[in-house]
Order: sequence, then C-alpha cells, then structure tokens
Amino acid sequence: MELEIVAKALKELGHPTRLAIYKTIVKAGYKGVAVGVIQEKLNVPGSTLSHHISSLASAGLLSQRREGRTLYCVAEYQCLDRVIGFLKAECCCEDEEYAQTSCQGIASSQKQQHK
Repeated sequence: MELEIVAKALKELGHPTRLAIYKTIVKAGYKGVAVGVIQEKLNVPGSTLSHHISSLASAGLLSQRREGRTLYCVAEYQCLDRVIGFLKAECCCEDEEYAQTSCQGIASSQKQQHK
C-alpha cells in the first residue's frame, strides 16, 4: 500500500469524531449500520456527520449502500487490514534479536492454532 494512501486513512482516523464514527461502523460488521443509528449513538448533527462520513469514504475506509430511504455505512475491512498491515510490516525489522524471537513466537502460536 502506498504511503500517501495510508497517510490519508490515518489522517481521517486522526479526528476524534471520525474515529468514533468509524469504530461504530466497524462494530456493526459486514451488514453495516444506518446513518441515523450512528447519529443517535454519537449525538452528532446530521450535516457534521455527513461531512465526516464523506471524509472516511474518500479515504476508502467505508462504503455506503441505500436500502429504500435508509443509508447504511459499511466498513471496508480490506482497507483497514492494509493500513494495519502497512504499519506492522516492518515492525522492528532492523532489530535482529527482536525480529528472530518475534517471528519464532508467531510461528509457534500458528502451530498451536493448527493442532
């Protein structure tokens, strides 16, 4: 994932209201959550909410779908995974001792999961 794309996603998530909105959407799962429900839960004015949702959508963090008169927001989990993966990809890669023990720990835990 390109640095600029990740930076935009993190910028949008860096605002407290947008982060609260996104957490609400992520919690809803793949079915999504109605914009009206988000507004009620977070007590955010409609126009403000619309602006924040638009910002999150422009960063690729969510998509929207309409069912009748109801607009739903759905988290784009692949985008979220790519952002997190980008941040973790090179974690401690220059610390050889940590990288070796960390990788061994991961391999060990993966073996345990497959038993």
